[in-house]
Amino acid sequence: MLMDSTTATAELGWTVYPTSGWEEVSGYDENMNTIRTYQVCNVFENSQNNWVRTKYIRRRGAQRIHVEMKFSVRDCSSIPNVPGSCKETFNLYYYESDSDTANKVSPAWMENPWIKVDTIAADESFSQVDLGGRVMKINTEVRSFGPVSRQGFYLAFQDYGGCMSLIAVRVFYRKCPRVVRNGAVFGETLSGAESTSLVAARGVCVPNGEEVDVPIKLYCNGDGEWMVPIGRCMCKAGYEAVENGTVCRACPSGFFKPSQGDQPCLQCPINSRTTNEGATSCVCRTGYYRTDSDPFQMPCTTIPSAPQSVISSVNETSLMLEWTSPREMGGREDVVYNIICKSCGTGRGACTRCGDNVQFVPRQLGLIEPRVYISDLLAHTQYTFEIQAVNGVSDQSPYSPQYSSVNITTNQAVPSAVSIMHQVSRTVDSITLSWSQPDQPNGVILDYELQYYEKDQTEYNSSTVRSLTNTAVIRGLKPGAIYVFQVRARTVAGFGRYSGKMYFQTMTEEEYKTSLQEKLPLIIGSAAAGFVFLIAIIVIIIVCNRRRGFERADSEYTDKLQHYTSGHMSPGMKIYIDPFTYEDPNEAVREFAKEIDISCVKIEQVIGAGEFGEVCSGSLKLPGKREMFVAIKTLKSGYTEKQRRDFLSEASIMGQFDHPNIIHLEGVVTKSSPVIIVTEFMENGSLDSFLRQNDGQFTVIQLVGMLRGIAAGMKYLSDMNYVHRDLAARNILVNSNLVCKVSDFGLSRFLEDDTSDPTYTSALGGKIPIRWTAPEAIQYRKFTSASDVWSYGIVMWEVMSYGERPYWDMTNQDVINAIEQDYRLPPPMDCPSTLHQLMLDCWQKDRNNRPKFSQIVNNLDKMIRNPTSLKTTTPLSSGIHLPLLDRSVPDFSSFSSVDEWLDAIKMGQYKDNFANADFSSFDMVSEMTMDDILRIGVTLAGHQKKILNSVQMMRAQMNQIQSVEV
Repeated sequence: MLMDSTTATAELGWTVYPTSGWEEVSGYDENMNTIRTYQVCNVFENSQNNWVRTKYIRRRGAQRIHVEMKFSVRDCSSIPNVPGSCKETFNLYYYESDSDTANKVSPAWMENPWIKVDTIAADESFSQVDLGGRVMKINTEVRSFGPVSRQGFYLAFQDYGGCMSLIAVRVFYRKCPRVVRNGAVFGETLSGAESTSLVAARGVCVPNGEEVDVPIKLYCNGDGEWMVPIGRCMCKAGYEAVENGTVCRACPSGFFKPSQGDQPCLQCPINSRTTNEGATSCVCRTGYYRTDSDPFQMPCTTIPSAPQSVISSVNETSLMLEWTSPREMGGREDVVYNIICKSCGTGRGACTRCGDNVQFVPRQLGLIEPRVYISDLLAHTQYTFEIQAVNGVSDQSPYSPQYSSVNITTNQAVPSAVSIMHQVSRTVDSITLSWSQPDQPNGVILDYELQYYEKDQTEYNSSTVRSLTNTAVIRGLKPGAIYVFQVRARTVAGFGRYSGKMYFQTMTEEEYKTSLQEKLPLIIGSAAAGFVFLIAIIVIIIVCNRRRGFERADSEYTDKLQHYTSGHMSPGMKIYIDPFTYEDPNEAVREFAKEIDISCVKIEQVIGAGEFGEVCSGSLKLPGKREMFVAIKTLKSGYTEKQRRDFLSEASIMGQFDHPNIIHLEGVVTKSSPVIIVTEFMENGSLDSFLRQNDGQFTVIQLVGMLRGIAAGMKYLSDMNYVHRDLAARNILVNSNLVCKVSDFGLSRFLEDDTSDPTYTSALGGKIPIRWTAPEAIQYRKFTSASDVWSYGIVMWEVMSYGERPYWDMTNQDVINAIEQDYRLPPPMDCPSTLHQLMLDCWQKDRNNRPKFSQIVNNLDKMIRNPTSLKTTTPLSSGIHLPLLDRSVPDFSSFSSVDEWLDAIKMGQYKDNFANADFSSFDMVSEMTMDDILRIGVTLAGHQKKILNSVQMMRAQMNQIQSVEV
C-alpha cells in the first residue's frame, strides 16, 4: 500500500487548481468513520477545468501502480436547468519525479507533462433526493499504469464540468508473497511492469535440500500470484522430507537414506547399524561385510563355511573331485570355489604348491559348479587338494577362506604328450626332427614312436619310426612334399598321447640346387686363394650392378666392396650395406625394397602411431598372388625431405634381410601419397605387452622356444655384421603361431670399422635405451654384436618374468651405477637356473667373454632337446652376487614396520591379514611360504606372486646383511 486516503486523521492537504474548483470536505464512510473527500459541482459554469493533485507518493521499487477510486457522480439530467456542458466523467493522470518538487504552478495543469491514465465514468449516478438529503451511489474503479522508473509520482484528478465527489483513493502495487514450494523457498517478488508480465524468481532449497536437474524457479504474474514452477529440490542423502516437503529432516539413529530423493528413510538392514543421525548408509557389524556392488538396502553378509562331503575319484594321473555346498552360505548367492593343489611327493617332507603343468577343467579358481576334473598329475605321487568356498566378501575378511581337504595318491600312468617339435634339417628326401621330453614322463621313457604321412592322405596311410632318443631322421620322402608328424613317448605303463600335428616340407629340386649354389662360394673359397675369391666377389658385384642398369664410377664399387669384406665372415656370406653410405638414399630404397602400386594396398584400421606417422593394418593383393594381411607404416603429411629419407631408410635395411625370425618387408610405396612401408602382419603385437596379457599362461618350453627364435634372428643379423642397438621385448613382434620376429631397425647402424672387433661409435651421442644397453655402449657409444648379446640377456629376463620392467622403478642413473658396481638382475620367479646362468653370461662386463649368438642358439637347442635341464630353478642361496638388491626391491630395513613394507610393495590391503596371522616382524615375514600366503587369505594369483617374490628378496637381503657382518 502506497497511499490510502481513508486512513488520514487530518486534512489531506492536496493541491487544487483553481481554488474555486475541488473542495475538501469531511464526511462519513459506511461504518460512520470520519473521512476526508473532495467535491466539485460547478455545472452551471462553462469551460470547467478543475484539478486536484495528491501529495508526493514514493513507489518503493514497484514498476506498476494500481489506483482504486471510490466516487459518486450526479446524473446531469436530475439537475434542473443544467446547461449542455454538464459531464458525468473525470480524468486520471500521473506525473513521475525523483523528488517532491511540485508546487502550485508546476507541473503545469495540462495533459503534457501529465500522463493520462484513463477517463473514469460512473457505473451508476445518483439523482434521488429525500428528506434526509441526497442518496449517493458509490462507484469503485481500479486503474493501473506503468512502467514507472523514478523514485516517486503524483496523481491528479481532472473535472471538466461534472457534479461529483471523490470519496476515497487507495494507491498500491502487487507482489507475490514468500512461499515454500517444490522444496525451495521463494522470497517476496514484485510484479512486473505490465499486467501480463511474468517475473522469474530463483528459489533456494530448504536446508539439507538439493536441486534436481535444472535451477528451480517460480514466476510472479501481474496479479501477485505465483505460477509456472520449474525444477524442484529434493532432500539430500541422509534426510527425508516432512511437513509437506517444507523441511528436510535427518534420518534418526537406526535409519538411513542412500541417495537424494523423495523416498523416506529406511531402517538399517540385518547385521548393520548407524553411528549418527543423517546416515547415508549403515555400517556392517563386526564379521559382516558388503561389496561395492551390493545395494545399501541389502543385509551385510559374511564368508561361507567349508564345502561338505568331498568325494574324490582317481584314474591314473587324473582326478575327479565333487562336493556339496557349504552349510552356511554367508547370506549370499555368489559362492564359488577355489582349488589349492599341493604335491607331497612320496609323503616325506613338506608339501609344495603344484606346478603350472597341472590342468583343471573347467578352471582352478572361481568354480561355479561343485566339481572339477584335474589332470596331468605325476604318477605315484601324494597330493593334497583344498577346496575353498569363497563369496563376494571373502576378500574383505581378515580370515582365510574355509576349506575342506582331501589326500590322494595317483596311480601308474602313461607319459603326457610331447609339447613341441622342431625341424633340425631337411633334404630332398629326408627330414631330421627333434622334440622335447613330455612335461610329465610319469616314469622312465623307454622310446618314442614317430607317426607321419603326407598331408593329403589320412592317418590310415601313416608310417611309424621308433627312436630311443628324442631325435629321428625320416628318410625315403618325396621331394617338395608336406608331411604331417606326430610323436608319442612310451614307458612301462604304455604309450602316451600323440603330440599335436606338425607340418614339415622336404626340399624341392629347385631349392636343393639353390642351396648348392649358395654353398658354391664356400667351396671355391676353400679350394682357391683369398685373392681369387676377392676377384670373384668383384666380378659378381659388377655383373649384378650391370644387370640392374646402374652406371657408377669405379670408386663407388670400391666403397661398396668394403662393406662386403670388412670383419670376419664366412666366404659367400651376404653382408649388410648401410643405406646411408649411398650418395642418393633413394638409390638404396630402389635396390633393396620392392616398389608396390598403391592400388594393391588397402588400409583398414589404425592400430598405433610411430615416429613418422600412423601404423595401420590392412591387406595387400599383388597381381597373381593371394591377398594377405599386412601392417602398414605411413609417413605423415607435411614431411621434410630428411624425414622421408629417414622413414624409408628402415625399408632399405629390412629389405636386405630374409629370415623367419626377422620381420619381412613386403615393399614400399614411394611414387604416390601417402608414402608407406608394408610389412607382414604380426597378430599378437609386441612381445612385452603380449606376455603381460598372458601372464603365467605358457610352459617353460614354450618360453624357451620364443627365446630360441629371437636368438636365431639375431644370429642371422650378427652374421651379416649388423648391430641392432635397440633389442628389447617391445621391439619383438609375435604372430598367431607364437613365432617371434625381430623388428624396429630405427637405431641400427652398419659396423664400418675394419678392425678385428668392429664397433660403431656415435658421433652425435643421441638417446639410447639405458636398461637394455651394455655398459661400454652407454659409456663409450661402442655398439657391437656383443652389446646386442647384453641386450638379448635383458630380453631373456623380460620373457621369463612375463614382461616385467627391467630394474623395476630404478632411475636410469641408478641402473648405470648399479651395473658399474656389478649388480645383475636376479632370476625371475620359477626361472630355470640354466636360463638365468645364460643371462649372467650375456651380462659379462668384458664383452669378449660374452657368448656369441651362435652359441646361444646351440645352448637353447640343447635345453629344448633335454627338458630336464629346465626343471631346476635358482635357489635364493645360490650365491648369485646381488649387492644392490635394495635398488630393485624396497629394502625392508628402511621401514619401521611390516605395514610400511606392505604399502611400499602396494599390498597394503593385506595389513590386517598379516597382523591377524601374527606376521608382525620382518623375521617372521622372511620365513613365509606360499602356504602361509594362502593361509592368511591372499587368493589372487598375481598378489600371491608379488608378495612371495618380495618375501624372497627380503630373505636374500637378510642373508646378504648377515654375510657382510660375518
